[in-house]
Amino acid sequence: MLGTILWIIAVVLVILGIVRIIQKDLLWGIVLIVVGLLIGPGGVSIFT
Repeated sequence: MLGTILWIIAVVLVILGIVRIIQKDLLWGIVLIVVGLLIGPGGVSIFT
């Protein structure tokens, strides 16, 4: 259950990061994508 919630949050963060990059806000885009990848499927083990 927690893994699924973290995965959904990670997907949203990556999508928001891509949108920020498209809007020429490169720094926030990169930050959101990196955080999303850390929380995502590879990062779930950090929290469990």
